[in-house]
Formats: sequence, structure tokens, C-alpha cells
Amino acid sequence: MYLLVYICPTSYGECMELVILIVIFGLLFDYTNGFHDAANVVSTVIATRVLAPFSAIVMAGVLNFIGATQISGVAQTVASGLIDPQHATQIVVLAAVAGAIIWNLITWHFGIPSSSSYALIGGLVGSAWVHAGSKYIIWSGLTYKVLLPMVLSPFIGFLLSFLFMKGLKYYLRHDPHAHKRKIFGHLQIGSACFVALAHGLNDAQKSMGIITLGLFTGGIITSITIPIWVILACAIVMGLGTATGGFRIIRTMAFEITEINPVQGFAAELSSAAVILSASFLGMPVSSTHMIAGSITGVGCAQSRKEVQWATSHKLAIAWVLTLPCAGVVGAISYLFISLFY
Repeated sequence: MYLLVYICPTSYGECMELVILIVIFGLLFDYTNGFHDAANVVSTVIATRVLAPFSAIVMAGVLNFIGATQISGVAQTVASGLIDPQHATQIVVLAAVAGAIIWNLITWHFGIPSSSSYALIGGLVGSAWVHAGSKYIIWSGLTYKVLLPMVLSPFIGFLLSFLFMKGLKYYLRHDPHAHKRKIFGHLQIGSACFVALAHGLNDAQKSMGIITLGLFTGGIITSITIPIWVILACAIVMGLGTATGGFRIIRTMAFEITEINPVQGFAAELSSAAVILSASFLGMPVSSTHMIAGSITGVGCAQSRKEVQWATSHKLAIAWVLTLPCAGVVGAISYLFISLFY
């Protein structure tokens, strides 16, 4: 707690109370992000029965932690690239995180694999809009770092996995040693690790960014630089959240889009991880949920359009479209509610 004892621009007690709440809620969001999005990391490796659910979740938790300790541009985008940090307030930040947590819990309860990334971004934009109007929203950052990647990334994942799966099918069809297919079970463990690492690198950065923005608005830090204790705290909590597992969502992602084998699982995971890692280094907070759902659909279509359960894909598409605006509304309502007390 002594890490937070600095000079605040408002009354000391009120400032410290809000800062502490932002840190607690930021870590709570990080935890819900972990168990909500655990399905993204482990769904394919569980569906193909390459790993047991418990082993898959423990593996994902460890690698999420490792990925989360590595810095990419995503944290900086969330902290300073979406709204003007000079005009943000602690209430704006707290409302954004509260809105994202509420949306995560609603979608988790109904087993809907929505995006924690866009829930947080929607909550931040919604609360900032109610606080000061649209003039302090950085529209160029929102457009190029969030909206365009949001639209394009699932389609890129779909196309990559579709083409990769077609290439693998061609190779296996002309391979006289059919027993070599068994190697894809081992390869899929490696690609699942790759996805878990990418998930930690992209998703945990959002929590780091929002906590850092809260510290900045409270006067705890004087520049948008991620403190080392924030990195470590978010990495640990993300790993714990992932290790808890979100089995309601795992069921949807693993069994309700298409039936997959280790070859398809390997193709879907490798394609997803490649796009998520690329986006992370470009500072784009993309949705691992939508990426992996798109990739699973891609490998299913590579087999046959009939292999895909399009009703589930439609449900995922609806969540994809609604998360950002709905989380924005929840963030705005959270701002109005919290403002009654501060």
C-alpha cells in the first residue's frame, strides 16, 4: 500500500480511496479476463482431447503469466491512445473497469464468448463520453487501433486458418506415411502454448494500461509509464484467473462451432497466435475470443461448410458486434452511479 502514498491533486483521503479502488477493480477485471478468456486458450486442445481440461488450464495459466510480463504497445494504447489522459479522471477510469467487469460477468453467466478487450475499451469510451463529451476521445486511435482491427482480425484469422488447413490436407493426402498424423497431437500442445503466451502478451496489457491511467489521473505517477509492480501484479492475477477456467465458455468454443481433430486444432491455434502476436507488437488490443472463434470456423470450413454449426457462429457474431456499444452503455451508467458518491 505504501507504493500509493504520493501527493494527490484532490483531497488526500478521496484521492487515495479512488486510486485503491481502481487498482483493486483493475486486478479484478484482469482476473475475470483470465477465467473468461481461458476458453480461447484451451478450447481446441481440450476439444481434440490432446490435453485433459485441468492440464490445459494449468498450462495456459503459467504461459499467460509469462506472456503478461512482456511489454507490448497495447498497454500504452489503452493508457493514452484512446482518451486524452490529461482530461481523464479517476471516476472515468473506475467506471470503465466496473462496466467491463459487469459485462464480463453477464456474458460468462450465459456462456457467451464475448471480448474482454472490447468490454474494457467500450467501458472507457462510454464513461469518458458521459464525463466530458466526445471531444476528449482520440478518434484516430479508436479507429485505427481498435475498430479496424476489431473488424479485420477475425477475418484474417479465418482466412489464415482456412488456407493453412487446406495446405495441411493436401500434404496429408499425398503422404504415404499416414501414421505421421499422430505428430499433430504433440504439435498442438506447442501451438496451444503459443496461443497462451500471445493471450497474456495482449490481454494482460489492457489491465496494466487502465491501472496506469488511474495512477496518472490520481497524481501517483507523473507520466504514462507502466510501473513494474503493476506489470507483476497483472501477470500474477491473469495467470490465476486463467487457471480458474471458464468452463461454460470452453464448452461453446470447443464443441459448439465445429468438431475438430488435432490437425485442425494445430492450424487454428497457430493462425490465431500469429495474428494476436502481430497485433500486440503494433499496439492493437485485439480480441483473442474473436480471433480464435474465426480460426476455428476457418478450419471447419476447410473441411466443408456443413461441418460448421452456423447458429453458434451467428451468436458469436452478435456478441462481436454488441460488446463495444453495450459495454460503453454499462460504463456510462457506472460513471453516473459512482458520481453520486464522489
